[in-house]
Amino acid sequence: MLIADAHCDSMLDVIRGNRHLNKASSKGHIDFPRLKQAGIRIQVFALFIESLYKPIGSLRRALQMISAFYDEIEAYQGVNQIINLTDLDYVLDKQETIGVILGIEGGEVLEGEIRVLDCLYRLGVRTLGLTWNQRNHIADGVGERHTKGGLTSFGIEVVKKMNELGMLIDLAHISENGFWDVINLSCKPVIVSHANSQKIFQHPRNLSDQQIIALHQAKGLMGITYAPEYVGEQPCMDSLVKHIDYICQLTGSADVICLGSDFDGANPMIPGLEDVTKVPIIIEKLVRRDYKEKDIRKIMGENLVQILKANFRK
Repeated sequence: MLIADAHCDSMLDVIRGNRHLNKASSKGHIDFPRLKQAGIRIQVFALFIESLYKPIGSLRRALQMISAFYDEIEAYQGVNQIINLTDLDYVLDKQETIGVILGIEGGEVLEGEIRVLDCLYRLGVRTLGLTWNQRNHIADGVGERHTKGGLTSFGIEVVKKMNELGMLIDLAHISENGFWDVINLSCKPVIVSHANSQKIFQHPRNLSDQQIIALHQAKGLMGITYAPEYVGEQPCMDSLVKHIDYICQLTGSADVICLGSDFDGANPMIPGLEDVTKVPIIIEKLVRRDYKEKDIRKIMGENLVQILKANFRK
């Protein structure tokens, strides 16, 4: 079964000199050997820019991380970067290949210049989280509790340019007003790469029923995250699956769900999902709850593949 994950922060460990992704390690949650062991076929690596580098220095830090990312994938056989539909088809055809997608978490990296987006595209970046928790040139993040602003004029320009380039827009961490602005503006489906249901567990980063329904209607996706703070007061595998159950019941299908682990972005993860090698356990949990095989396949990877196909160029 194809397994794909829409979000991890594993490059933070690399850029900080803690470990390499091209070597098996007991540190952190993800490296290439463990991805292979788990049967993960597609992994999005989001580059998280630490607060130290905001607002000045975000682009420089991103460039350092992009360089380190290429060092890692060049040092490990069996990893192929996906930058277009041809690459995606190649990875899907080669069972032994791990497809990796480069993203950036936080539009601060653009530093208010739309041409930077073109440059990042040329460097292989294929998904961008418009905000982290704070306000930037694009919009307010979810952490801006008083202003709750939506897209700025520059943000509108960024959304249109990402649609044109074939970059996947990520709305994780954006304010609710920003979410609705993008939903109404984007001509391509968007993703909220790592968030759960607000109805099951109240957290500012989790999505309301209205947001989930809107994503579903727009053929977008939300990545279920294993980070305990978004799962529940007593986070565990069963409480994680409750989020999946509820979202499927709310929308009447499994079409809006994918995996968005947030591995190496939160520590520890919920019990049972201590690192990427444990991810296939989710399949077992869904089977025990009588999910149809076609829906399990959608959740585990096929939905993410479909949204990549809807956004990427040939």
